[in-house]
Amino acid sequence: MGVTLSVHADAGRRRIEELLQENEEPVFKRWLEIAGSSSNGHVDRSSLVGQLRELYQALHRSLSGSSDFSDLRGLLAELSRSRARQGFTPTETAIVVFGLKEALYEIIENDGSPEALRGFIWFSQVIDELGLFTMESYASAREKVIIDQAEQLLELSTPVVKLWEGIVAVPLVGTLDSARTQVVMEKLLQTLVDTGSEHAVIDITGVPAVDTQVAQHLLKTVVAARLMGAECVISGIRPQIAHTIVTLGIEFGDIVTKASLADALAHALRQSGVEFVKRRGNRIAVRTVED
Repeated sequence: MGVTLSVHADAGRRRIEELLQENEEPVFKRWLEIAGSSSNGHVDRSSLVGQLRELYQALHRSLSGSSDFSDLRGLLAELSRSRARQGFTPTETAIVVFGLKEALYEIIENDGSPEALRGFIWFSQVIDELGLFTMESYASAREKVIIDQAEQLLELSTPVVKLWEGIVAVPLVGTLDSARTQVVMEKLLQTLVDTGSEHAVIDITGVPAVDTQVAQHLLKTVVAARLMGAECVISGIRPQIAHTIVTLGIEFGDIVTKASLADALAHALRQSGVEFVKRRGNRIAVRTVED
């Protein structure tokens, strides 16, 4: 544990071990009360009892020397990961460890011996180190949860939909950065393979602004789709975006751009050999060019 023991502290440690063993039930009951009051009903009491009992036994084995602290650390790491996934706060997680110090101190006060007081100083150092380890484990687990959630949101925010036979669309909403471009590219290419589509519409109506970086991301996506044998149309070029593109000197080359998704779809349909014919009564008929 990294805690250096002096000769005087050795007697204190032995006294702490004795007090933990002699007063197991009152200490455990008080610890359960402290940990339970901080959970705000997030955890089932029977589950909490099982967790704390397992931790208490592992701590007793570690203090008695029958095992090192690796088992206890493993249990605390698992507890931290579980609570991070379940949405517990750092305080609710930390009190599970630090609450034992408060529970034992009440026994120390009743004992009042110098050995017990010296031993409590050592015990506090042990609990503090275990508490810091628990917080580090919680922070790592929580960070992983956040990263996983961000990736899931990124997947949901970049859908690829089938508009027509052989035509798919990617409606983009929000900022287009490198990470999101990679997701868009992968999903678009996979959908082109799965559907056998030869035309794709990348709609940027929901993109608030287009700068040089965003334009580069769009061009990379179009080039990747072309390598798969599909032609792309970029739609959603509003007047403000068109002005920005011209001002920045951004060149889309031979990439077709349209003002709206409807215009882009009509273009893609014509390219695929389908056109709409207006008939009487404002009815619209669809026919292929061969017709």
